Amino acid sequence: MHNFTPLPALAGGLMIGTAAALMLLLKGRIAGISGIVFGLRQPTHGDSSWRALFVVGMMTAPILTIFYFGHLPEVTATVSDCALGLAGLLVGFGTRLGNGCTSGHGVCGLARRSTRSLIATLTFISTGALTVWVVRHRLGGNL
Repeated sequence: MHNFTPLPALAGGLMIGTAAALMLLLKGRIAGISGIVFGLRQPTHGDSSWRALFVVGMMTAPILTIFYFGHLPEVTATVSDCALGLAGLLVGFGTRLGNGCTSGHGVCGLARRSTRSLIATLTFISTGALTVWVVRHRLGGNL
């Protein structure tokens, strides 16, 4: 288990939880990424500036990481670019179908004890696990 990094994972989880709690307390909004980004596509008066700032903040994080650490963490993908593109499209479709993503349902919704979010999160996790099993064990893992 050479990739076991409990302290950075704990720090990241605390930051995500704190940001989600502050968003709910200060703005009365759920910090669900898909909902925030989708709201930029159909802006309403006075509702787009905080959404744009949220997205800019997410895009700025890698720049700050490079500034602070000198590099980004290494990420390797063992599947084709086509498979990654297809996966991205399926995730996008799933977030619209599920009326939210793991940040909205899994972090914010579960914290609010939302039954709908519990069902959505269990569906996300089950579908992801089933997909990994099918790809690795039935399709040979070579997409």
